Amino acid sequence: MNHQQRPSLVLAPSVNTTTVVTTTTTTTTYAPIPLPALPPPAEPKNPKDYPLLHANLPPSLRKFTLVFPGGSRATFHDGEDGEEEMQEEEPVASGVGWKMLRQDESGETGRVVGLAEAVERFGRKRSHAADDMMEGVELTSERDTHTPPRKKARATHVPPISTINAAAPPSPLPSPHGSPPPQPIWPSTPPSGVSSPQSQPPLQPDLSLTTLLTLPSLLTHFTTLPQPLQAHFLLTLIRHSPLPVLRVLHSVLTPTLARDFLTLLPPELVSHVLSYLPYSTLARASRVSKAWRAIIDSDPVLWRDLMKNTKIWFGGDSEQAFARSVHSRRKLEVSKVALPLPHPYKLLFKSRHLTRKRWVTNENPKHLSFPAHGTSVVTCLLLSHGRIISASDDHSIHVYSPETGDLLQSLDGHEGGVWALAASRDILVSGSTDRTVRIWNLNTGRCTHVFAGHTSTVRCLAIVRPEAVDIEGEGGVVTREKWPKRSLIVTGSRDHSLRVWTLPRKSEPEYRWSGADDADAELTEEDVEENPYHKLHLEGHDHAVRALAARGRTLISGSYDCTVRVWDIFTGECKWILVGHTQKVYSVVLDLHRNITCSGSMDGTVRVWNLGNGQCQQTLTGHTSLVGLLGLSPSYLVSAAADSTLRIWDPDTGELRHTLAAHTGAITCFQHDEFKILSGSDGTLKMWNIREGTVAKDLLTDVNGVWQVVFEGRCCVAASNRNNVTMLDVWDFGTDEDDNWVGEPPGGIYDDETDGEDEAEEQADVDAMDQDLQVDPSEGSAEPEGVQGGSRSSGVADESDRSRGRSDTEDEFMDRVDGAEGSKSASSSTRTNTHQLRNRTMLTGGLLRRNNLPSVDGIPTRLPTQETPTRPRVRPATRNGGRR
Repeated sequence: MNHQQRPSLVLAPSVNTTTVVTTTTTTTTYAPIPLPALPPPAEPKNPKDYPLLHANLPPSLRKFTLVFPGGSRATFHDGEDGEEEMQEEEPVASGVGWKMLRQDESGETGRVVGLAEAVERFGRKRSHAADDMMEGVELTSERDTHTPPRKKARATHVPPISTINAAAPPSPLPSPHGSPPPQPIWPSTPPSGVSSPQSQPPLQPDLSLTTLLTLPSLLTHFTTLPQPLQAHFLLTLIRHSPLPVLRVLHSVLTPTLARDFLTLLPPELVSHVLSYLPYSTLARASRVSKAWRAIIDSDPVLWRDLMKNTKIWFGGDSEQAFARSVHSRRKLEVSKVALPLPHPYKLLFKSRHLTRKRWVTNENPKHLSFPAHGTSVVTCLLLSHGRIISASDDHSIHVYSPETGDLLQSLDGHEGGVWALAASRDILVSGSTDRTVRIWNLNTGRCTHVFAGHTSTVRCLAIVRPEAVDIEGEGGVVTREKWPKRSLIVTGSRDHSLRVWTLPRKSEPEYRWSGADDADAELTEEDVEENPYHKLHLEGHDHAVRALAARGRTLISGSYDCTVRVWDIFTGECKWILVGHTQKVYSVVLDLHRNITCSGSMDGTVRVWNLGNGQCQQTLTGHTSLVGLLGLSPSYLVSAAADSTLRIWDPDTGELRHTLAAHTGAITCFQHDEFKILSGSDGTLKMWNIREGTVAKDLLTDVNGVWQVVFEGRCCVAASNRNNVTMLDVWDFGTDEDDNWVGEPPGGIYDDETDGEDEAEEQADVDAMDQDLQVDPSEGSAEPEGVQGGSRSSGVADESDRSRGRSDTEDEFMDRVDGAEGSKSASSSTRTNTHQLRNRTMLTGGLLRRNNLPSVDGIPTRLPTQETPTRPRVRPATRNGGRR
């Protein structure tokens, strides 16, 4: 060895002690030095205190360490005067053939040998001679004797893989435990009580090659074994495999054993399983694959039940109207995305969920304010198809952009104030004090038609679009028909009469009354008869017609003669004259599904009339002044009066739910849906929680007056007077992530359906919609809290034209909101009814699989005519007196 370097000596004072002299380059193992097992002296001063040790030390050894049985150590070295000195040191971790160097013992002069080179060198030396394994290494008489550390290392016990382990597959053979216990599978873990791992002989190159060459024959032999023996063989290999090998095996087996259960189970079972998930989980599941998206998006029963559980299902009528609107809109659109379009009920769930959440939680909605109409009063305000349409007593009609507030069009032509507006897609109808009705093309801004017939101010009007309604025929037989056959215009005037006009189509010729451009022209009866679009003149009222409402074949008119009249819009027959109010009637609303109409009067009462027998069902009292405004939704009847209050009623029972008293002046405008009310009065515009009857927030304060307010979806528009200037305020309660938020129009009246230009195709569509899923009334429906009333039929509008649709972005909003309330456990009563419903459908689940339908990723893209994705259709509920 090199005597110029300073080696270190480690001695264990026992009979079988091995003396190791270590340099920076080599390790020399000497024969055992017999030392007596004596405790160390109290204060060792010199190595000569141990004569036996001192006699066997090499003369060149300048520094060494003595390890005592108790674990203490003493380091001896020569001092400056030649005397050997000793000092105590901290224990150093060491093992067989290795030791941890201290900071002052860095082996900078030695060569560092890599693990691969050391293993290769060890194997090469091992093959030549057992007594010459590595250069500079000598074998001792007892190789397995280890130098014990100061403190015994605690080994981590890793249990071997056993067939009785619950996590492991059971062995197919009867007695796998009779074999010898397997070796530990973690080679890095030393046995308990051993300070270092045992060295394992490396795999020889010739053995590796031999193993690879024998793999084909081994595989052939394995395939000939019976399956139980194959399983036993594999389990044995797994038990003896290290952790890295098990990880590789797991990465291979996991995707191999995975199964897409949603595509393998029957559709009725899939729907039942998915019904227990909250909507946030459904949103994430729909983005797993195209197949999962098609299954989840196309299941109307799933989304219907989800709306019921979250209390945003309102009986079925408004839901069917929304589905028909989406169906009609898709027929006009050209989709470019190769994904199935979701069922309309999913879009409706998203719309109602966002409406309920965003309008309350969005404390800082986007707000835009801009002047309009100078200082004139805004008499009418509409929000239709991305346009703000306002009319004023300054004879003008303006069209604004809700995003920028820019004036898009100014519709000029009326010679008096405009007091009535109605829009249908790209067509606008206006009524004025100049006694004319004008029709405008909103794309071009042109006035295409001018109708004359009224002899006084046109105070109210409505567009009646075709829809499927219940018609009672001879013998009391109720049939479902589409009325009117094409869109109509109904106008009411201060001349005590109403007139019915046909809404012109784009392909039909324009018509203008000959005196439209002459202010001095006199209207004659011949002028009215020459108009090809004039249909009926309804006379009977003794005073001005102040309000009207029309749906299907039914027209309701309220007049200053204190009466309400019910007309057949097709024949012009006055079916009922509803007498009961003692003063002028200012407002009316119509509900064909309940077969009722409601009227508000200056006498301070609201009356509910039965359209089947013309009788007054309820008289709602409480207001102390003129009830000038009424609003009706599936669950709420709202009245606003000049006594500065709003009242919320149950339309079925007439029960007063809430009285909203926070305004200080007469209510000038309001609109409501199933979640909120927006009302304007002197100085403020308030938002109310309709279910709790409390103020949610103030949208406008410190203004002179609020004239009109409308909202739809995420947008709200209000017209007010601020410092003697007319202002329009626009709020957007959505966020950048709320794309495709489809709102519901006030009153549930949609204008997206086609206008019957192809009668055969349109009637076929209506017939398809009539085959919607119907629920037995005995099963009930999830109404909002506190709502009591008869069960109405619910339905699902089946998509007959399944095209391609949107990307996954429309689902991401559900991932960011709480989803617990959408789980199956949200409503116990609904859960019971739904469970009974699905049990019946499972009996007929095989019908879907027997239909050969085109598919996308194995999922049918078009459903059978009489079925939904999860259940067959059942017969509609019976109707009694027009109610469902």
